[in-house]
Amino acid sequence: MDSDEAGLPLTPKLIGGLYTEAMLLADEARSYFDSAGREERDALDPFARVGFSCESLKVTTRLMHVIAWLLTQRAVESGELSRAQAAAPSRRLGEGPESDDALLPRLPEAARALIEASRDLFARIQRLDEHGAAPEPAPSPARSLLSRLERSF
Repeated sequence: MDSDEAGLPLTPKLIGGLYTEAMLLADEARSYFDSAGREERDALDPFARVGFSCESLKVTTRLMHVIAWLLTQRAVESGELSRAQAAAPSRRLGEGPESDDALLPRLPEAARALIEASRDLFARIQRLDEHGAAPEPAPSPARSLLSRLERSF
């Protein structure tokens, strides 16, 4: 996905691709920060070690906000939520914590790569959230038929 995503309608394919990307990144971050990252963190000076831990929490927070937003978009696609419900402040993309740019050069390369990837994904989702959603999806034919049948009886 590239910077042109903000101009695209929120299609199931786009949401699905972003969701897959977010889940893969979340799994990669969890794996790194729980194993190899611990060894790299322990090799840092005390100040950088604390910063490393803070940055790992920021990565997790950004990714969880992204995943929650994408799940909301999936709920709209499936008809569980309306666009108006999805636009409620509680369902919008949460605040993404800012990383400490002065600290980043002191962190291991793998940590910096995960931080940057989470920042990039968050920024792309933020642009989609700010530009609003596509029009209300067409109701499914099955739901339409059920609705008509309910009104008839």
